[in-house]
Amino acid sequence: MKVTRSVETWGTVILLEACNNDKSIEFVEKELDKAERFLKEIDKVFSTYKETSEVSLLRKGLLSIDEASSLVKEVWSLCEYARTLTNGAFDPWAVKDGFDPSGLVKGWAAEKVVSMLRLSGLEHILVNASGDIFVTGGRGVKSGNIKPWVIGIADPSDHQEIVKVFEVMGGCIATSGTYQNGSHIKDPHTGLIAIGAKSATVLGPNGALSDALATALIVDGDAATDWIFKPELHDYSFWVVNRHENTAWSHGKNKGYTETVMVDSN
Repeated sequence: MKVTRSVETWGTVILLEACNNDKSIEFVEKELDKAERFLKEIDKVFSTYKETSEVSLLRKGLLSIDEASSLVKEVWSLCEYARTLTNGAFDPWAVKDGFDPSGLVKGWAAEKVVSMLRLSGLEHILVNASGDIFVTGGRGVKSGNIKPWVIGIADPSDHQEIVKVFEVMGGCIATSGTYQNGSHIKDPHTGLIAIGAKSATVLGPNGALSDALATALIVDGDAATDWIFKPELHDYSFWVVNRHENTAWSHGKNKGYTETVMVDSN
């Protein structure tokens, strides 16, 4: 039986979906309760808007990373790794008031929730953390015909139109761009609004890194060819809508770097 839950936190709504034929609705609801509590606790720890969060204290110099919780240390380390992989295009320290892991933590938290639910015995799970989606198992469980999750990517210029569809059985699909928050991503190299790409989608096994890579692609656009071919990113795929042309480019496992015409929404 499929159970869905909408969780209001992080200034957005996070969608949880879980399904197992051999689990009762009551069991699934109980596990989603735990996931919801975890997500709200993550907001308390990582929010840059809550003055008492650990991230806010780090930004104010009232807490050192050595004194921070294990979760914050984990995210800090992931941010350092992502910064190195992207040649600095993703840099949570190059922002006003200091360390802001917002461009990585949603994908990281989505994967954490999926891991929690899987440990409880659930197998078919989707977590949509405002554009950062982590899935496992599949859909169509009730009929016994398990199918991939179908994830549509909206045209950043017309959110009602889907311009790309991915079928995913497991892992993260993270999208960044001008969908909900407008042009909010800063270029760490210049301190100005990022203009490298209009929209970027990354598919990969790691939620935190997929989220960070999508942010970095908004910054670098075509210039990301300086780092997307690194061997550490062999298991990741990229789909990027160019900033000024009605085109998109893609790169991924077992395929080359290609330029393709984007669906015209005019």
